[in-house]
Amino acid sequence: KRSQALGTRAGQSKRRNQRTNFLDMATTTKEISIGDLGARSGEHETELQGETMALNVGPSHPTTHGVLRLKMELDGDVVKSCDPVLGYLHRGDEKIAENMTYNQFVPYTDRLDYLAPLANNVAYAMAVEKLANLEVPERCEAIRVLCCELARVSSHLLGVGVYGMDAGAWTVFMYTFTEREKLYTLFEELTGARFTTSYTRIGGVARDIPDGWLGRVLEFCKGVLPVLDQVDKLLTRNRIFMDRTVGIGAISKEDAITYGLTGPNLRASGLGLDLRKDKPYLGYEKFDFEVPVGTTGDCYDRYLMRAEEIRQSVSIIRQCIDQFPEGSYYAEDAKKIFAPQKAKVLTSMEELIQNFMIVTEGPQIPAGEVYFEAENPKGALGFFIVSKGGGVPYRLKIRGPSFCNLSILDKLIPGHYLTDITVILGSLDFVMGECDR
Repeated sequence: KRSQALGTRAGQSKRRNQRTNFLDMATTTKEISIGDLGARSGEHETELQGETMALNVGPSHPTTHGVLRLKMELDGDVVKSCDPVLGYLHRGDEKIAENMTYNQFVPYTDRLDYLAPLANNVAYAMAVEKLANLEVPERCEAIRVLCCELARVSSHLLGVGVYGMDAGAWTVFMYTFTEREKLYTLFEELTGARFTTSYTRIGGVARDIPDGWLGRVLEFCKGVLPVLDQVDKLLTRNRIFMDRTVGIGAISKEDAITYGLTGPNLRASGLGLDLRKDKPYLGYEKFDFEVPVGTTGDCYDRYLMRAEEIRQSVSIIRQCIDQFPEGSYYAEDAKKIFAPQKAKVLTSMEELIQNFMIVTEGPQIPAGEVYFEAENPKGALGFFIVSKGGGVPYRLKIRGPSFCNLSILDKLIPGHYLTDITVILGSLDFVMGECDR
């Protein structure tokens, strides 16, 4: 009995000590500064010290705009660290290129930035033509300029519309998607396909423009600018939209250069680098257009860049149509590179043999290596090609702008609220197809 009583008293004493320790811990507070958030309010906040939480956003989540996974560490609603995980959409495009002829790889470039397949086709074809030291006629260059700029308008219309939806403005998406649908009708008239066009060929394009097509493009340009003005009224000075984007996700010019950002994301940070101006190709030096440049590099600036680039692309399209040249849509002297027309194949033995050799062995490209990059809607899309001669590349490497633009996430996102993730990802406007390849 005495030992039981001692045990009971010892248990009561232990519970009292535990209760005292718990009360001491509950009343002990620590004054901490929450980084930039404390700086915004101008005062420190007093909080209980707690554990952080690990959170996965994606890879299947509407915020990530594709199969992107973000491994984040949260302290309440504040992101402390962010690790982007890529590769869920990897298809081995670069390795596939080593087992296909140069023309057979054209459809695979459609699947990179699948919001601007026409521009991808042109960038790839120009890389191969640079390796072959091949020049295309002026009419072919003009057609390619139209393809690239229409693809830029299409991509930015979707980017602005979806970005408005990310910030809670659904109406904007309806306006921009309607205009984008009109573009897809024009793409179908030109290429025979709406989405994956596969229009460009090494040494030219698949076919000439159809009758009356340029007039319909001008009609589209005439109608898209008023819609863009309407979007401007809905978003640009919208207080809710500005609260969600102004000062959020700011990227300095130095960081943008360090992490290899290109395109609108780089120009929003204050560096006016545009390959169409700085390293002109396809005769871009003949067109009068401006390169919009931001000041703070935040989400709001990145939205303004894309909206203004639509206007500049419309200006380029109009100038191109005004001075649209006559002539051939392919390099007629490239006998071993560009396949002859179908009518000639059916009536001439020489053209039949030439077509058979190009289809079976591919365009005959000399040995060497080359790198070419073009100003795509998402940034600089580059192709590095190594050739040992013949119709199949020995090695092909793709420089995807979305991959480089996403590399800054681990530095950009920490310090923001969890609700800021949606607008930050939307402002970067990436496509996982060219990121993972």
